[in-house]
Amino acid sequence: MTIDLTGAQWFKSSRSGPANECVEVAWLEAGHVGVRDSKNPTGPALIFAPDEWDAFTAGVRDAEFSRGA
Repeated sequence: MTIDLTGAQWFKSSRSGPANECVEVAWLEAGHVGVRDSKNPTGPALIFAPDEWDAFTAGVRDAEFSRGA
């Protein structure tokens, strides 16, 4: 599936600092979610299907991706 990102409205967390070193997200058609690096807005973006986004955000909440000591 190809999703046109031309009109995407990208945003970053309200907890982000003033620096331009953040991850940006865009709500896309058919429930898809785009993710990109704010330092490279014309670079590649990841596109998550709705169920993939749900699994990813659940993993973040559950600290699945945390680096262990």
